[in-house]
Amino acid sequence: MLIGQLPSRAVNVATMQTDRHSTSKTLIRKTWILSLLFSLIPAVCLGQTPDPGEAIRVDSNLVDLQVSVIGLNRTHPLPALEQRNFLVIEDGQPQEISFFAAADFPFDLVLLLDLSGSTRDKLKLIRSSAKRFVDATRPTDRVSVVTFTDMLLVACPLTLDRKLLKDSIDDIEKPRGGTNFWDSLRYVLATLLAPGKAVRRSAVVVMTDGVDNALPDVVGDGSRTTFEELLSIVRSSETLVFPIYLDTENEESQRHRTPRSAFVLARAQLAQLAEACGSRTHRADKIKDLDDVYEQVIADLGRVYSIGYRPSNTSRDGRWRSVTVRILDRSDLRARSKPGYYASSQPN
Repeated sequence: MLIGQLPSRAVNVATMQTDRHSTSKTLIRKTWILSLLFSLIPAVCLGQTPDPGEAIRVDSNLVDLQVSVIGLNRTHPLPALEQRNFLVIEDGQPQEISFFAAADFPFDLVLLLDLSGSTRDKLKLIRSSAKRFVDATRPTDRVSVVTFTDMLLVACPLTLDRKLLKDSIDDIEKPRGGTNFWDSLRYVLATLLAPGKAVRRSAVVVMTDGVDNALPDVVGDGSRTTFEELLSIVRSSETLVFPIYLDTENEESQRHRTPRSAFVLARAQLAQLAEACGSRTHRADKIKDLDDVYEQVIADLGRVYSIGYRPSNTSRDGRWRSVTVRILDRSDLRARSKPGYYASSQPN
């Protein structure tokens, strides 16, 4: 915004008193106008629109949770839930919900694709499934395509351009090389979808056999990140992770003599990653195995429940408050929100 220079005014002894009074009123008026204009800059001049986030907000004594609900039964559509379906627990104590609302919001989705040598026979499945996920998203959802072997490549950054996304999927090279799965997922969570970098909710759909070269008795150096470190990151992250297991066990056991014990451990670890963020692992041996997964994952991500409550613990001690959200009488549904917040240390 450009602000013009205030016009100068000639002053002489005869008109000093009149000008002094007039100038005073003029300055007051212009100061008020400028204050009003500056107050409108963020909303009008910058054109910024708030985008819903995943973070817990504490306004006065109200804790505001943004809750996702994940369906564990692929044959059942996600129902519309009401306030009575939710239970909020803070530090082991049930809380009384004072605010509730449900709405559909856009999100950021990263398709993390395993292009290591073990998935060489799955390239058609990977490409087709990735495109189906792109087709299932809504026009307001941003998508990124990231591939990994023993190195990571951002094939397409977060974008709304569906043609660009599909072209990047068509251009991915034939799988080859080692597998640094743990490092790659950590990079996506810590860098591409870093906390505070974006205010949209986010998710990662990762297609992999899960066999990092760092696993016991697997040839290659593998990730520097340990699985325990990755699991801790996933638990504390705002981003949901949806693993899709690509079964390469028979081929790799014969081709590279990768022990079957590595695949057993890899499947267990993918299940742990899903459990850590309230999702589930999907298995894909052929394209049709995921026919009912695409829309369900997008529906799970798009629906947000805002739940507010006033904590029964009114102490302002600045300490961590652990928060859990549960869905009553529905074992096929899981609620996901931030694990807690720090209480205010300011006096009432």
